[in-house]
Amino acid sequence: MKEKINKTNAARILDREHIPYQLLSYPVDEQDLGAAHIAEVLHMPIDQLFKTLVLQGDKSGYFVCVIPGADEVDLKKAARATGNKKCDIIHQKELLPLTGYIRGGCSPIGMKKPFPTFFHSSIMNYPHIYCSAGQRGLQFCIAPSDLVRAANGKVVDLTQEQLS
Repeated sequence: MKEKINKTNAARILDREHIPYQLLSYPVDEQDLGAAHIAEVLHMPIDQLFKTLVLQGDKSGYFVCVIPGADEVDLKKAARATGNKKCDIIHQKELLPLTGYIRGGCSPIGMKKPFPTFFHSSIMNYPHIYCSAGQRGLQFCIAPSDLVRAANGKVVDLTQEQLS
């Protein structure tokens, strides 16, 4: 018998917009909420797993960056892309009251209020990607263009250069 997965706000938004997706559940390890662990548990390439970060700019206020799981956001690139001089990732304690999501379960769609959302350009390299569906232990498998559209997002370069 197949396990029933309860829909999240993010999933309901995709349903309302008639955007196809698949929900994948996985066991949560409270000691390791990182993208590398999730990719390993779900047997997926880390480059196709995207994490959602919430930042605050000195001019624009809050905004969202969605980047590959193994990468780090380049704060200078993020600031430039959003019209700020500088920006920083918000403190973990601010995440829930601001977005309605907790660390390890933050989706780029379905937040308490919409924020400008920016996706790293590599998202378009794949036919489908994985990102949080709005709770720990649940990921979307979705076409990148559909996720960008659902979040009313913009695709830009957001990460630090990887050294080989």
